[in-house]
Amino acid sequence: MRLAWLTDIHLDFLADEDIAAFAARVASHAPDGVLVTGDISVAPELGIDLAKLVASWRVPCWFVAGNHDYYGAAIEPVRAAMRELTRLEPRLRWLPHAGVVPLSETTALVGVDGWADGRLGDPEGTPVVLNDHLRIRDLLQPSRAKLLEVVRRLGDEEARTLRGLLGEALAPREHVIVATHVPPFREASTYLGAISGDDWLPWMTCHAVGEMLREMALAHPTRRITVLAGHTHDACRVSILPNLEVRTGAVEYGAPTVQDVLVV
Repeated sequence: MRLAWLTDIHLDFLADEDIAAFAARVASHAPDGVLVTGDISVAPELGIDLAKLVASWRVPCWFVAGNHDYYGAAIEPVRAAMRELTRLEPRLRWLPHAGVVPLSETTALVGVDGWADGRLGDPEGTPVVLNDHLRIRDLLQPSRAKLLEVVRRLGDEEARTLRGLLGEALAPREHVIVATHVPPFREASTYLGAISGDDWLPWMTCHAVGEMLREMALAHPTRRITVLAGHTHDACRVSILPNLEVRTGAVEYGAPTVQDVLVV
């Protein structure tokens, strides 16, 4: 199977004809399926832009949502809309709602959105405030302490969900691809090739998911886990353990690209 990997495509920056042209470029790689690791659009346009993207495809498109995909809304209504969208459009399949996806006899796909959970770096002292904290209703909090409480809960929830999916996927298969938006390890959160500083790390990593992945990889030494993520707009490929690798994709606003075509 040929799986085309896209990330941080930000279709809200593109005109309709540019979305169609990008979709055609993806199709030119002759994939059997497409995976998008978040930041597809913004909440009011997410469903419309996804429909435009897959309009000419005859293959499934699995995706997780990124932080930008929740801009202009609250989290649960966006999740409900994605569940309904995937019910109406069979080519669109939101992870984790799609469960464990068998890609081949040896490889499966699972995923969660992932949230920057404010645990690494200097979450209490950083002066960095993201648009997330103003444009996602759940993150619009009266204090840093309240914000950290919310994002840490979100990170823990994602880790619990992924633990169940990953355990189910690893039992019968040699290799599992994990799709998520926010890098789960400090080593995979880079800017211009350098690891993010302490002011940025709280909002560029999901530590809860990372700790769970490390634990699961150690518990399954004969299995291999490949994490595909986005968020940083910087290309990174790092081995956390001999059987646990993380990749992030490089991209610029207004210029989406195919990160890779994985053959599984």
